[in-house]
Amino acid sequence: MADPRGFITTPVQHPERRPVDERVKDWKEVYPQRALLPFIQKQAGRCMDCGIPFCHNGCPLGNLIPEWNDLVWRDDWSEAIERLHATNNFPEFTGRLCPAPCETACVLGINQPAVTIKNVEVSIIDKAWDAGLVKPQEIERHSGKTVAVIGSGPAGLAAAQQLTRAGHTVAVYERADRIGGLLRYGIPEFKMEKRHLNRRIEQMRAEGTKFRTGVAVGQDILASQIRDRYDAVVLAVGATKARDLPAPGRELDGIHQAMEYLPLSNKSAEGDFVIPPIHAKGKHVVVIGGGDTGADCVGTATRQGAVSVTQLEIMPQPPQERPAGQPWPTYPMTYRVTSAHEELSTLENGGERVYASSTTEFLGDEDGNVRALRLTEVKFENGRFEPVPGTEREIPAELVLLAMGFTGPEQDNGLVAQLGLELDERGNIRRDADFRTNVPNVFTAGDAGRGQSLIVWAIAEGRSAAAAVDRYLGGNSNLASPIQPTTRQLLV
Repeated sequence: MADPRGFITTPVQHPERRPVDERVKDWKEVYPQRALLPFIQKQAGRCMDCGIPFCHNGCPLGNLIPEWNDLVWRDDWSEAIERLHATNNFPEFTGRLCPAPCETACVLGINQPAVTIKNVEVSIIDKAWDAGLVKPQEIERHSGKTVAVIGSGPAGLAAAQQLTRAGHTVAVYERADRIGGLLRYGIPEFKMEKRHLNRRIEQMRAEGTKFRTGVAVGQDILASQIRDRYDAVVLAVGATKARDLPAPGRELDGIHQAMEYLPLSNKSAEGDFVIPPIHAKGKHVVVIGGGDTGADCVGTATRQGAVSVTQLEIMPQPPQERPAGQPWPTYPMTYRVTSAHEELSTLENGGERVYASSTTEFLGDEDGNVRALRLTEVKFENGRFEPVPGTEREIPAELVLLAMGFTGPEQDNGLVAQLGLELDERGNIRRDADFRTNVPNVFTAGDAGRGQSLIVWAIAEGRSAAAAVDRYLGGNSNLASPIQPTTRQLLV
């Protein structure tokens, strides 16, 4: 264990974000580089000898959290990164983007602030990169087997790296012009600068993973051709079918899905545009959807110079403290203020988060552009949201961004039909406990089979699917599988 009395003697400490007025003028991460290092060892020392580390259960990857907390406290960073990489291929991603269900399951969190596990994690990997401790792994034995991974998000990258390290020849197919999936084009720079993604991709290239960008399997090449060419195929295409809002006026110009808007901003950061085709400068912006994607839209619109930003959520405002119906160690739905929400105060006309409201109509001007939304307050009764009489109002809206989540993988891109894949009742690709689809030698991992979920689940699924593919190709596998076949049916 770490400091035996650390949880008693050391108060919790979080890093300070960069000043709001400074960070809204650029796209750099909101936390200063190395902001954690001055005090992170003491924070790691707060990890207590709890007997049963429920943080393991909270983390889908089964990260060895007490072990690397202890190693950080003892200043053994080289061993700490070894223990971290034993379960997580990409801790620089999860350390920045994961909502940290491990922390809400921390035993210390029952009656004190939990150990800041996520901060320790990102400190380990950042220090490891700086110290040259992250290097390509040498492949000891080549199997002669080939695997195609379709999709280069976190699930696809995790599966590809694991299978490459198992000795297989792996090619990753990505329909976009750059590798990374939603890590590349769905996550704004202020949450994760793409240099973290780029250097991990270079590590994978050095290990032998091949990348094929600009190839839409099912359109540019038949899915059946990929299946015939490779010994196994892993579908990691994500759940990219966005939920729509078919209210009157939906056809007006200026209403876009979040994933039409955010990738253009990231492409601008990559140098593809000076000003992206969809831009918030000088506009009243409304974001419909209160989740992480909605917050990403808020932060992006703020940096682009929106006049005002309003974020709408149909659910009531969550409580400040853990609700009684969501007891420890479950992940509670509580009120959270992201860095993007802090920045609303910098806007010319300000911004707000509006809860328990529903859009009933999009209103347009004479040129066919959206100009306003008509809203009504709602309450949940009889299993549905009912409008509250007398609460209708209009708010200005010259750019509307729909961030209401995703309903499953796209089914009109040819991939599903060409392979003859079966779908489950939720529209996801059906698979068994070993991640196999109904088509021989075709597996699926991540959101495509699980449904919209967390980055940490995507990596866990990618690692587990890789182990299943390795067993299929060779009869057994030494690859780690955080999601065991016997338990996966209970977790999906």
